[in-house]
Amino acid sequence: MTAPLRQTEPNVVKVALEVRGYDILIGRGLLAGLGQRINALRSGARCAIVTDETVGKIHLAAAEAALKSSGIDSARIIVPAGENSKNYATFEKVCEAIIAARLERNDLVVALGGGVVGDLAGFAASCVRRGLDFVQVPTTLLAQVDSSVGGKTGINSRQGKNLIGAFHQPVMVIADTGLLDTLSKREFRAGYAEIAKFGLLGDGAFFTWLEKNYEDVFAGGPAREHAIAVCCRGKAGIVARDERETGERALLNLGHTFGHALEAGCGYSDRLLHGEAVALGIVLAFEFSAREGLVAASDVRRVIAHLAAAGLPTQIKDVPGGVPGVDVLMDLISQDKKVTRGTLTFILARRIGEAFIENEVDAAEVQAFLTEKLANA
Repeated sequence: MTAPLRQTEPNVVKVALEVRGYDILIGRGLLAGLGQRINALRSGARCAIVTDETVGKIHLAAAEAALKSSGIDSARIIVPAGENSKNYATFEKVCEAIIAARLERNDLVVALGGGVVGDLAGFAASCVRRGLDFVQVPTTLLAQVDSSVGGKTGINSRQGKNLIGAFHQPVMVIADTGLLDTLSKREFRAGYAEIAKFGLLGDGAFFTWLEKNYEDVFAGGPAREHAIAVCCRGKAGIVARDERETGERALLNLGHTFGHALEAGCGYSDRLLHGEAVALGIVLAFEFSAREGLVAASDVRRVIAHLAAAGLPTQIKDVPGGVPGVDVLMDLISQDKKVTRGTLTFILARRIGEAFIENEVDAAEVQAFLTEKLANA
């Protein structure tokens, strides 16, 4: 697998959901054409832009100018940055602000930000006036390859991550890869965990390509856009086949059951970013698979080596300040959305590029495994 030369036109990935299908546009400099694309999609629509304080300082003016140049009126809704904005209070604020902006059923919400903003704005759009359409303009690598695609929206509960929400597909995703230039190295690395995850769950050849080309992905250029397009194309196919996660789509949660528990256990704080939690969760999922005799130790070593080379945490001791005890982690795991009638469901692996859904994982086995990992942390 080789990365193509950078295209002058955006790479377009289609999410085939019949009347609810939409395009993902990938390329550098696409934010400037936001107004033109919205006019082509929904002529005469007004917009409410939902963003956070950090992204707003960098990209909001450009987004508003792009809309204004195409004659589109917009209101701005700014929330605090960070995972803690995915709560009831901020959700209420966004809903009330959309209503106050007098958006009508044919108008649009624009989510300008990372996964937090996309989840929050999308969930608000799904509820206000019983459903407004929305456009995703993801500004982080994690959002461009994962959370902006597929229609999962929501907020966190005190009892777990993303436990309140709805499936609400965007009507367009504009992934301007130039916006990633403003990310910190840590934020970019966190997003890269989701790129590696896609290769590990179902595309071994892509993971091998990443092992050889990840530095070029970090550096920018055609390799970055190629990796984003591969992930979006793969996720689009899975979403089209299983929109509401009744089967195959659960594979996209590789690393997330362990990862969400660790993230919640750290209080959704800067101690452990979502992508970092996913990286740790992927390692734990492969190590647990090896413990169960499902995957070769050599594959586990490859996974750890690559994530570590990319600068991601691969051991629990890598988390500043440590993580909660086994009982707390097990309680958080028991609240995972994939739990069915009290039985634990995990995404495990048989090899790199072949993950599978295991619906009846013995909780005692998971507890023993985590006890061993924490003892060595």
